[in-house]
Amino acid sequence: MKIYGDRNSGNCLKVKWVCDALALRYAWIDVDIMKGDSRTPEFLKLNPWGQVPTVELDDGRTLAQSNAIIRYLARGSELIPDHRFATAQMDAWMFWEQNSHEPYVAVCRFHMVYLGKTADQLDPNLVTRGYAALDQMERHLAASRFLVGDRCSLADIALLAYTRVAHEGGFDLTRHASLSRWIGEVEKRLGLASLH
Repeated sequence: MKIYGDRNSGNCLKVKWVCDALALRYAWIDVDIMKGDSRTPEFLKLNPWGQVPTVELDDGRTLAQSNAIIRYLARGSELIPDHRFATAQMDAWMFWEQNSHEPYVAVCRFHMVYLGKTADQLDPNLVTRGYAALDQMERHLAASRFLVGDRCSLADIALLAYTRVAHEGGFDLTRHASLSRWIGEVEKRLGLASLH
């Protein structure tokens, strides 16, 4: 299996972390999105959307969209809850991540890390909505060890990707004690070095 990705992208790291957690063999192929590597004719044959991550399976089929990829790779593993309702809750968090978290937290980080903007140059609406997402997670995690009960799932991996680097997008997590505790637990579960 080949993973085409950018090591600075949380969406790409989700795929790497799931593969590592499940001991799946893969070759990582760096794609520099800032140099247009995902827009070349060769890459567009793999993924017409021109986005990373993209996975090329051993049989030559390709799959895109980070949460779809990790959902596929983790089928039948301990990263997907056993019970249907808990699995649906996991999926709900993963949909929420792409709709209500990533467009704000990750976009602010993109502006600072990739485009070199300062925190005071960020769109205030993006910052407000990013904090709203982080606050939502804080409230939930104050009463739950992980996003779905007491076991780490794909939902935690999906949301860890940009939450653990939220500070790189100008977000201050010091007021989010439960969220910070959760970040540490999921990092430990995945064998990742803490960033804090």
